[in-house]
Amino acid sequence: MTSNAKTKVESGTEHFPQVGVGVVVINKDEQVLLIRRGQEPNKGLWTIPGGRQEPGETLFETAHREILEETGVSISEPVLIDVVDLIRHDDQGMLIRHYTLVDYAAWFKDGTPLAGGDADLTRWVSVAAIADHVEWSETVRIVQEAAEKLSAID
Repeated sequence: MTSNAKTKVESGTEHFPQVGVGVVVINKDEQVLLIRRGQEPNKGLWTIPGGRQEPGETLFETAHREILEETGVSISEPVLIDVVDLIRHDDQGMLIRHYTLVDYAAWFKDGTPLAGGDADLTRWVSVAAIADHVEWSETVRIVQEAAEKLSAID
């Protein structure tokens, strides 16, 4: 499906879209590992750990690297949950952000969460309370679907 909306992109800006990988990490107590973003975009907001895919890196490699960089923990093999588009324009209609977000779920394996990379804090939150901590409804949906999917395959 193509969009009828006209998108303006400033010359010389980043190439769009970019691929981002997010991972819903769940422990045996049905808690989700969240990070608080320490940098823009979305500085100060709680979300699932993740980041940009690097050239030459597989999606699974990105998932494991980002979890280790942002939280210091290890995870099971990721399971695909969904792919979401994040597209933002400024007030003049210029495209300022376009990510294709590939979201996975994984069981927590080992380690003590410690913020690093783009994260400035980590926190375990119950799946039931996720909407109280995360603002973006798509992330809330992804976390809920991830918890259902992991519990069904465990």
